[in-house]
Amino acid sequence: LASIFTRSGGVYVYLKESYSPAVGFLWGWAMFWTMHSGIIAAIAVVFARYVAYFVPLTNVGVKAVAVSAILALSAINYRGVKHGSAVQALFTLGKLIAIVLVISVGFILGSQLPEHFVSPSSSSPVTVNNFFLAMIAGLFAFGGWHMVTYNAEETVNPKRTIPRALIIGTIIVTGCYIALNTVYLYVLPLDAVASSTRVAADAADAVLGFGGGAVLSALVIFSTFGALSGIILSGPRVYLSMARDGLVFHWLGTAHPRYRTPHHAIIMQAIWSSILVVTGTYRALFTRVIFTEWIFFGLMAIGLVILRRRPDVNRDYEMWGYPVVPVVFILSCFAIVISHVVSNPGEAVLGVSLVLIGLPVYYRWARKAAGKGQAS
Repeated sequence: LASIFTRSGGVYVYLKESYSPAVGFLWGWAMFWTMHSGIIAAIAVVFARYVAYFVPLTNVGVKAVAVSAILALSAINYRGVKHGSAVQALFTLGKLIAIVLVISVGFILGSQLPEHFVSPSSSSPVTVNNFFLAMIAGLFAFGGWHMVTYNAEETVNPKRTIPRALIIGTIIVTGCYIALNTVYLYVLPLDAVASSTRVAADAADAVLGFGGGAVLSALVIFSTFGALSGIILSGPRVYLSMARDGLVFHWLGTAHPRYRTPHHAIIMQAIWSSILVVTGTYRALFTRVIFTEWIFFGLMAIGLVILRRRPDVNRDYEMWGYPVVPVVFILSCFAIVISHVVSNPGEAVLGVSLVLIGLPVYYRWARKAAGKGQAS
């Protein structure tokens, strides 16, 4: 297990160690073409939409602002991990302080509203299938917890720092998201929450009156910009690790001679994410493939059980709840996946197909890498 805490690549390295290089490659393949780049595009568009609260923007203007944010943050991360991590730390601290204030003000003043905590005027019956379908969309907000492992080689004392960051970070983020959404549902009728494109601003307007939306819109701009910075920082380290293994173009694995960053991978990620923003295709790609991310998450938990049973794997510490917690997580992951397949079989097949297209690509690169190894 220590190898994933000392090498760049995170989930890619973990899946490769647990199963095979092919499984790790499929994760990296899906990351670049759909999942990770799609997340970057989606958050950049959210950032731009909230900028439009202050500056009227057409659809083209929103896309231009989103692409500009991607390119600007990619340039910062291009110049070094210290620059990127400093931006990330600054925005994270400011965001947490603002979130605590929003939660406090929302609950204090929200109780005075005549329509607070109002149920929807009409609702469909809640079924197990509907519950899991709703979870797919909701879990997007809780995603990204695994990205901290992508930068292991550039982390001080990674075997100690990364596990702590995963545990503490997940607890903090989950608490913030639950508390914020509780405030939204407390302040606004559920119908308004469901139909809103800027729910944070609408909730602030309801509590503070006109102008409250401006405060919350500024917070969302601040928050999404910081989130975008962290996601742009982490992804290229996976492509770097894949290039070192000979599974993608070798130049993606080169470090900048001065800044020591995977500069080619950063550039490629910025270009593709920007294309997804401009064309709008990230919506289709992301919704089709997001559920496949949970297939990989389930495989990760199974991989934990596999690795811990291997005699050659050192375990520096024990974790409370094993193996019950991983088993519950595995069952939850595949329940979400199965629910999506049952409800949207066509989209599910297409999403899995987009990932599996990477298999022939993997075998081609694997043969090429093997040939080079024999030649040397």
